[in-house]
Amino acid sequence: MPATDRHPVPGPFGAAAPVERVETFAVALPSVRSFDIAGGAVTVAGRPSLRILVKVTARGGAYGWGEATPLPSWTDETAESIVTTVDRYLAPALLGLDAWNLDAADRAFDRAISRGYTIGAPLARCAVDMALHDLLGRAAGVPLGVLWGRRRRESLELGWIVSGTTPAEVGESVAEGLAAGYRAFKVKIGRYGEEGDTALVSSVREHAPPAAPIWVDANQAYTVDAALRMARRLDPLGITAFEQPLPANDLVGLRRLRERSPVPVALDESLRHPGDLATFIRLEAVDVAIAKVQRSGGLTLSRRLCSLAEVCGVRLMGSGLTDSDLGLAASLHLFAAFGIDTPVDLNGRQFIESPYAVETVRVEGGKASVPDTPGLGVVVNETVVRELSVDVLERRV
Repeated sequence: MPATDRHPVPGPFGAAAPVERVETFAVALPSVRSFDIAGGAVTVAGRPSLRILVKVTARGGAYGWGEATPLPSWTDETAESIVTTVDRYLAPALLGLDAWNLDAADRAFDRAISRGYTIGAPLARCAVDMALHDLLGRAAGVPLGVLWGRRRRESLELGWIVSGTTPAEVGESVAEGLAAGYRAFKVKIGRYGEEGDTALVSSVREHAPPAAPIWVDANQAYTVDAALRMARRLDPLGITAFEQPLPANDLVGLRRLRERSPVPVALDESLRHPGDLATFIRLEAVDVAIAKVQRSGGLTLSRRLCSLAEVCGVRLMGSGLTDSDLGLAASLHLFAAFGIDTPVDLNGRQFIESPYAVETVRVEGGKASVPDTPGLGVVVNETVVRELSVDVLERRV
């Protein structure tokens, strides 16, 4: 008898049933505007943006949806690799396990895709883990916060991503954000040299309200010496955090920078697995930990990472991966559970549309309400998902 059958979950809902089917859909979503980071383009206006949606179904019909964002300019996972990883490795490992057993799923994923230096294939893994959480909440008839027994916030303030390469363009972008109700701003740097990056951030400070929170993200673009010079340039501008200034695996460099930087150093790409955060805490190489659901392989591991940060007194900030509405909802549930009270970078709505979402997250005046309906709180129109699907592997969708 399988281990998962020895202690069945009582109750009538379908989470007690084994997983019967895992389906992947590569969907082409409309791009609202272009978005670039140090590694390259994230979205291009007028060109569809690919997202991988995963549907997990348990015996009896209970189901849930998850999402992964293929982003080669940010990580090493592509649309093709995410689809094949889910279809050929994670799905076979999950089939037959009870849908409620997130711990068993986590261990099965570890066996299917080895961790190596850190977690393996986190984006692909996230899509399946997110779908399992959605399934559990839907089956129980409660939102994730109720399922977890912790929900400290009902809404979160969003940060506006500033675009533009000239002071005039930056001013226009800040004005657009202000008109939409945003009062916090995030600036991507690392593309224009130290002088150009400083001018970009200075222009944001000039056009934003005096008390507006502003933080910067270099996406691993600097060396230690350049990052330290930039930190000293940024400090007089009242920057709240300097996100991922160095390569993710530069442990020694990040410790050196954190010791000398006048601006708090926040880690994103460095923190795939909770164990990564534990290493940086032991080395005293982190001021702020960025919670990011997709980067950390889903909600199961993200909750562990956030709990570790909370216990160790490391400040938490929240970020996304230009998610569509499923990923947006998952992040809101996580950040609300841990009471993140600073503006968060959940910028999907700024750059892409989610036409598959029938009922979804409410965003008004630069604030996002945490969903209060079952599961993630996003109702997916599967017909639209199939209409938007593309064949990234030259296979039949």
